[in-house]
Amino acid sequence: MASKVKISGGILHEVPASIYEILVADSHLLDTWNNLTAIQRNEWICWVTIPKKAQTQAAHLTRMAEEIKEGKKQPCCWPGCPHRNPNAGKWFGKSDHQMG
Repeated sequence: MASKVKISGGILHEVPASIYEILVADSHLLDTWNNLTAIQRNEWICWVTIPKKAQTQAAHLTRMAEEIKEGKKQPCCWPGCPHRNPNAGKWFGKSDHQMG
């Protein structure tokens, strides 16, 4: 009987399948992820999923895994999730990624 893995989400975003897959494959990464705050997890989820190109999302996913293992709490040079901060929307332009 397989046990269910606990993966904590963000404050506004649920963990997508792409992040779920790498977390369950690496117990150290999973533990580190679950010890981040909900806001920190939210930033990583948004940063990985907001690019439109699959290639960019894949690059962000790889970098996320590496940087979380290194102890980084959130993406570098990221203005913040536009879903929780409407003022950050200027960095992304008009898109369906903004709250409203």
